[in-house]
Amino acid sequence: MNTPVIGVLALQGDVREHLIALAAADAVARPVRRPEELAEVDGLVLPGGESTTISKLAVLFGVMEPLRARVRAGMPVYGTCAGLILLADKILDPRSGQETIGGIDMIVRRNAFGRQNESFEASVDVKGITGDPVEGVFIRAPWVESVGVGAEVLAEHDGHIVAVRQGNALATSFHPELTGDHRVHALFVDMVRDDRAAESL
Repeated sequence: MNTPVIGVLALQGDVREHLIALAAADAVARPVRRPEELAEVDGLVLPGGESTTISKLAVLFGVMEPLRARVRAGMPVYGTCAGLILLADKILDPRSGQETIGGIDMIVRRNAFGRQNESFEASVDVKGITGDPVEGVFIRAPWVESVGVGAEVLAEHDGHIVAVRQGNALATSFHPELTGDHRVHALFVDMVRDDRAAESL
């Protein structure tokens, strides 16, 4: 069986919840903090948290440049909330010293849906996910202001883009790892499987 090994960047955020969701979607899931651990995975999840802190810790742990290189080379990557911000080619309102990994031709706005006490849940129809809508948990969530021609919008909420895919890069404003619904993670695991199959041809 084609069981991919998928890492979760374990610098901040819902690392444990992502590991559980990936395992439930039939992947081998492991935390990644260092370049040598990154080299051993077929794909990577960038969890929520604080995007500025994650970017600074990634530089501190020496994983930022190897991660950028792997994403540029086509490694499948999935970012939730802060992870979406990290995958953006441009941030409208970056904090001082904030860096992104890039990989999706989109412009994002940080904390666009409001602060922590304005967090909410909403049903979201996500392209590529069959059945009922996905229950999205939005916590200090960003939204996507605009996308370039290479990026595909997978979902919107209240007129704002909240899920995007470009090639092997997937990003959501919301946190599917907090709901017990593992369909978005299963979609990403399938992306990793497809990438592995293409490499073996």
